Amino acid sequence: MEPGADQLGILWCSPLPPTRSGVADYAVELLPELARLARVRVVRPPGWTEPASWPADLELAPTDAAPSSGEVELLHLGNNPHHLWLLPRLERGGAVVELHDAVLHHLLVEATAARGDVDEYERRLTAAHGPRAAALAAARRAGHHGRLDPFLLPARRAILDRAAGLVVHSEWALATVRRELPEIPATRVDLAVADPGPVDRAAARTRIGVPAERTLLMHLGFLTPEKGLEAIAAGVGAACKAGLDVGLAVVGEGRSGDDLAAAARRVGCGDRVVATGWVEPEVLAGLPAAADLGVVLRSPSAGETSAAALRFFACGVPVAVGGRRQFLEWPEAAAPRLTGGPAAAADLARLLAAVGGDGWAARGREARALYLRRHRPELVAGQLVEALRSLAGASGGGRAAAGISWPAPP
Repeated sequence: MEPGADQLGILWCSPLPPTRSGVADYAVELLPELARLARVRVVRPPGWTEPASWPADLELAPTDAAPSSGEVELLHLGNNPHHLWLLPRLERGGAVVELHDAVLHHLLVEATAARGDVDEYERRLTAAHGPRAAALAAARRAGHHGRLDPFLLPARRAILDRAAGLVVHSEWALATVRRELPEIPATRVDLAVADPGPVDRAAARTRIGVPAERTLLMHLGFLTPEKGLEAIAAGVGAACKAGLDVGLAVVGEGRSGDDLAAAARRVGCGDRVVATGWVEPEVLAGLPAAADLGVVLRSPSAGETSAAALRFFACGVPVAVGGRRQFLEWPEAAAPRLTGGPAAAADLARLLAAVGGDGWAARGREARALYLRRHRPELVAGQLVEALRSLAGASGGGRAAAGISWPAPP
């Protein structure tokens, strides 16, 4: 359908493929459906080269394009350096932010302290969290920082103060931003991933070299220490020691690959681990079909609604999730819970032992049904259009951090 003159105009700003980013994948999977419902211009990220696969009917705009009259500027913020170029746009005011991570401390560090400006880091963090920020800033100046620092002081106000509206992907995130930033209108839409269509489990297993009879646990996505890989390896090891034929496939890249291999060796299942590294998007969509169970175990969690979990749901595969916050919003049949801490490994081993038993096929059907009800791109595109209409008509705009401007993107 060709958008009409009376349709909503959107200036879309996000990382784009071939950037290896979950937000870039989300963009290319949602934009074609969104362009059926709205007049969309897609801003070129700095230094971006248009891939040959870019949809011909998606209009591109220059990196410095400003929103035209009646057009909603939509900035997609995640918690990594791919989003730094969006911060000066946010500082101008008037833009709606689609928030893909509810902890933004890492992004604040990349924009300030990582460039040597700890004073700016301290000013913004103090504006968000008060005097507690001074201790973290002092530690930064001395060359020290802890893995849990970002989760103790998530820096939402430090980044989002100038947003005209917020779009989030979970009820937990919505309640959080409404409590912390009550002056900024906020709403929730579901997250979307592409529908893989009919999937071939045997072909997916052959691709990654997993025997047909083996119970397979799979982890998708960029590997970081927060994703619980030690507990995941321990759960697989416990299942193997109980006599089960269980394996683990790790699909993605990241600095923790060697840590995972070492953890698997320590629990005696090093020969049961398959690590694919980065996988092309056209292959990734159907690859979760190889698994009997997915796993998304983040500790601590940045409040993100996992696209990896949705890719399992889309393939009709249940996903074991950390049993807290936003993950509790999915039905237990599709997303069985894992207890936090050391007990997660035991919970995971018990789930692996249940694969193929009574009710397991029903879990897979519920996973696929959940995807069809909530996470197809055509459904989410409609939700997003209505959300932007609502936010565009609401009073908001956030508040400026006086005298402080983001640095120009590198």
